[in-house]
Amino acid sequence: MKRLVRALVRGSTHANTGPNPRSNPRLRFVGWVLAYAVLTVACLWSLVAADDLSLGRQPWRNLQKTAVEFAHPSFLNAWNGNPRLEYRSDDGTVLRVEDERLMERRFLASLAEATWATVKIATLGSLLAALIALPLGLLSARNLGAPRLLQRAVTALLNASRAIHTLVFGLVFVGIMGLGSTAGLLAIAAHSLGTYGKLYAESIETLDMGAIDAVRAVGSSPMQVFFIAVWPAVLPQLMSSHLYIWEYNIRDATILGMVGAGGLGLLISEAVSLFQWDRLATTLLVVILLVTLFDAGSRRVRKALQ
Repeated sequence: MKRLVRALVRGSTHANTGPNPRSNPRLRFVGWVLAYAVLTVACLWSLVAADDLSLGRQPWRNLQKTAVEFAHPSFLNAWNGNPRLEYRSDDGTVLRVEDERLMERRFLASLAEATWATVKIATLGSLLAALIALPLGLLSARNLGAPRLLQRAVTALLNASRAIHTLVFGLVFVGIMGLGSTAGLLAIAAHSLGTYGKLYAESIETLDMGAIDAVRAVGSSPMQVFFIAVWPAVLPQLMSSHLYIWEYNIRDATILGMVGAGGLGLLISEAVSLFQWDRLATTLLVVILLVTLFDAGSRRVRKALQ
């Protein structure tokens, strides 16, 4: 750490004595670090001044209680549950009797259905976004010679798509399409469009322009240039980007049910609102397992593409 500080100080000193201090990368790095430190202190001071760093009432007791309930996921009740679970009123009157094992098996069936809905939303939403983003990525790539005004307009569209969160798109499409998976996959597609387009454009901008210019020089049409010089070179990167975003959308799709867009989010919302931490634990275990499986699968495919 001391060596790094001395090196940064030497770089700053040399930059001050040079002809153009602003061109020194070390000095710019120190400037960014100082700006980040100022922002961090300002955020912390604002929270302290507004008294927003409070841990609430009895945080450790609530944490222990929640941890105990999380330690016993509800799926265990499918085998070890009470076959005659009694619900009583305050005066001890039996209100109803349920078979806890049967109730939990019904919940697991609904959990499997919600998991499949999440996979459908993430898969179809990712594919739709990837297909729409491909021509937009070509137009926003600075080295393919698209008209500057069009290139800037497409870049602004991709930035706007990437800036709006999936949940916001989910609320919009639920209002337009109604409750269900269609609103969820459209929300995934609308947000992922910006990410796909940006990654596509960056992959295209790293291409060797010599090969593209050589294909153009023989009189090839723009479509021929794309399929001969561009598409084969960027295909591995495009596939890797698609797998990465698809995997991310699996995680993103799990919360869309909170706004009525289908999937595991509905079960998560219900468990939290009813303080059913054991069922929340079961649902989160499914989310972790689902993401782990997709991560392992996408890694294998990306490795094969290298």
